[in-house]
Amino acid sequence: IYYFFSDTISSKAQDLFIIDRKSGEIRTAGELDFEEVQSYDLEIEARDQGTPPLSGHCSVELEVLDVND
Repeated sequence: IYYFFSDTISSKAQDLFIIDRKSGEIRTAGELDFEEVQSYDLEIEARDQGTPPLSGHCSVELEVLDVND
């Protein structure tokens, strides 16, 4: 199974987050600024390599916490 961001999420969100295609683990690619954006909604798709390939999706809601900077 391979995981990836859906085409529905913004290019900015795709630049801020990294998804491991094999495990589905999502990480930040840098610092998130609470004052700029307080939350992100990511659509994740999973697809196998069967014939025909089957796929599924889920929504991941991320809340950015305000930390003294």
